[in-house]
Amino acid sequence: MHWFDSIILGIVEGLTEFLPVSSTGHMILTNKLLGYEETPEQLKTFEIVIQFAAILAIALVYRQKILQVFGLGKKETVQGLSVDAFPKRRLNLVHVALGIVPPLGIAFLFRDYIKEIGFHTAPVLWALVVGGIYMWVTEALYDSGKIKRTAETMDDISYKQALLIGVLQCVSAVWPGFSRSGSTIAAGMLGGVSYRASADFSFFIAIPIMTVATGYEVLSNIDNFRSGAIDVGFLLTGFIVSFLVAWIVVVAFLKALQKFKLKYFAWYRFVIAALFYVFIMR
Repeated sequence: MHWFDSIILGIVEGLTEFLPVSSTGHMILTNKLLGYEETPEQLKTFEIVIQFAAILAIALVYRQKILQVFGLGKKETVQGLSVDAFPKRRLNLVHVALGIVPPLGIAFLFRDYIKEIGFHTAPVLWALVVGGIYMWVTEALYDSGKIKRTAETMDDISYKQALLIGVLQCVSAVWPGFSRSGSTIAAGMLGGVSYRASADFSFFIAIPIMTVATGYEVLSNIDNFRSGAIDVGFLLTGFIVSFLVAWIVVVAFLKALQKFKLKYFAWYRFVIAALFYVFIMR
């Protein structure tokens, strides 16, 4: 593995992990284009490390909200009163649990299928296409006014909406390439959550979901870490690059959210699917 590889893969992970474009598809395509020759164990170790870096980046962005959910942050007020007096107006651990338990449960139950079949090229290619269509149709319905918007911020999200997001996220849990962020953002919009709040909630619940998933992968590949299957310098380089890029991407995406329509991501996914077919499946 070359230094150039670790930098490029760190950039790709940071760019795609939280955007609705499928980090899985991009990592597979990038590895192929780079002529990546490392063993599967070495590649898995590297991907675990750079994914953990992306988790830390998103946790940094939402650090205040994390503290508030656990009752440790600065108290917000509504007309001079603490939001604790308005429990329905504050995101809490129940919302988070409803958003993460369904996909984590499904992923655990189907873990063998995901490991053996889910990452094959054909399923990932079709996930890119179907996921793009799903996001495109959802945004069309949302923009048409047929969906009543009832939650403008994360604190407005109801338990029912959080559960809907968690349930629909199950598709991405068992179908690599579908995009976890794409499925959650679109699910929120289908349930009447604003685009911004859907994106915020998607990024926020990614922290515990990815932490659990990464922890599981670390335990499953602990021998690779102990044996030093890959150079520490490469791991550190990929980690730093992934962290910085992921942080920049999320901050920029949230600041210019209205310019990033889901249909644009859908079109992008179709292009990536075409490249996927040309460079990997043919």
